Amino acid sequence: MKHVELYGRVRHAVLVDGMSRREAARIFGINRRTVEKMLRFSIPPDYRRDKAIRRPKLDGFTGIIDQILEADKLAPKKQRHTSKRIFERLRDEHRFAGGITIVKNYVFATKQRQREMFVPLSHPPGHAQADFGEALAIIGGVERKIHFLVMDLPHSDACFLKAYPAETTEAFCDAHVAAFAFFGGVPVSILYDNTRIAVARIMGDGKRKRTRVFSELVSHYLFEDRFGRPGKGNDKGKVEGMVGYTRRNFMVPKPRFANFDELNAHLAEQCRNRMDDKLRGHKGTIGERFTRDGDRLQPLPAVPYDACDKQSVRVSSLSLVRYRGNDYSVPTAFGHQEVLVRGYVHEVVIACGADVIARHARSWEKEDYIFDPLHYLALIEQKTNALDQAAPLADWELPEAFLILRRLMEARMGKKGKREFVQVLRLLETFRITDVEAGIQSALERGTIGFDAVKHLVLCRIERRPPRLDMTVYPYLPKTHVAVTSPGDYMALLSGGRS
Repeated sequence: MKHVELYGRVRHAVLVDGMSRREAARIFGINRRTVEKMLRFSIPPDYRRDKAIRRPKLDGFTGIIDQILEADKLAPKKQRHTSKRIFERLRDEHRFAGGITIVKNYVFATKQRQREMFVPLSHPPGHAQADFGEALAIIGGVERKIHFLVMDLPHSDACFLKAYPAETTEAFCDAHVAAFAFFGGVPVSILYDNTRIAVARIMGDGKRKRTRVFSELVSHYLFEDRFGRPGKGNDKGKVEGMVGYTRRNFMVPKPRFANFDELNAHLAEQCRNRMDDKLRGHKGTIGERFTRDGDRLQPLPAVPYDACDKQSVRVSSLSLVRYRGNDYSVPTAFGHQEVLVRGYVHEVVIACGADVIARHARSWEKEDYIFDPLHYLALIEQKTNALDQAAPLADWELPEAFLILRRLMEARMGKKGKREFVQVLRLLETFRITDVEAGIQSALERGTIGFDAVKHLVLCRIERRPPRLDMTVYPYLPKTHVAVTSPGDYMALLSGGRS
């Protein structure tokens, strides 16, 4: 712009004001030949270089620079040459006498010419892309890293995401089930990166060998799975952009929720609200364009996929099964047997044959022990000396009535009382803890300190019938002395209490 203004001022001074060419060159600080050129053209002519740029100090070294940059293409990104490092090598290894600036300029220009170009893509309705992202969130008062899977429909830009404690097989499958339910159908195809959750191995011909669980997922929902080129994130640029968008817009500031269920309810609501947005370059809202996606989606199957990871393991001598670095208990009757562990996002279910033998809340810690005290009571009944030191019972918080009953039982019956207390605990295998607690409380009020009495009182409570405790059947009932009534006692009653 300044050049154009100077051009006009010089022409006006010479052609209008009558200034000499020599004087104009002196006043405006330019060459006389430049003044002559300005007078020949009414506007500045476009500059065209018709000769290659000459770099006397660099020209003999450009081949070396090109070799370094070509070799860098095969090196890890974090171990490639910077312009400064190339300059240092030219100076130290090849006696380069020029400055660093001309090296930087050449390297920059070369890299610009080598940058990949892309073909604009169209996105037909009904197709999807999926990818995991990471963010920080405060869950239950603790800041932690969360992993969220985003499924994007590029045609309409509709999206769905769900967050998890870790990027696992069960999370991957659960997110698909939730996304399909959110969209109301199954995409025709889904484009992924080469995540190990889905791809067991990339074959020599570029084909993918799917993992067992991913093959099950595809077979259940019948969508076409597609994969981008390794290391080419732009192949699924829409969903990668959506990962960044949702992180910036849905998770800033850091989301704070009591648990993952509340967090995911919030994220789903954000996705629904976004349907009303109108993006630049589009006439209709996301929701209006989503109708075209919806018309192409495949119907949902009658039953959703069982989104879990399955592993066959053997029960240890401590009645524990190991799953993902943690140990979960099963009833001691299944010790040393082969069982199937189904790992869900929030639950671990253990089955032996067709029977489910244990359910636990999923632990995302490492080297954790997750006990169900009920699993060990049958064994502790046989080995009552283990009652005081049994690890599965150590953190078992029982109502106060249970503790009182144990003290009285052991005080009155000794070792037999300890076994009977374990038998009382085993009532929890069948009955609700509230019913057993009520039975114990009733037994304490009556002074009937024994397993048989507690069981009888629990059954009477459940069956809504009055208790009938027999001294011969329940020997620990307290004995009561009843005095013999005399005729004088009746006469006292008749006379109003006068003897």
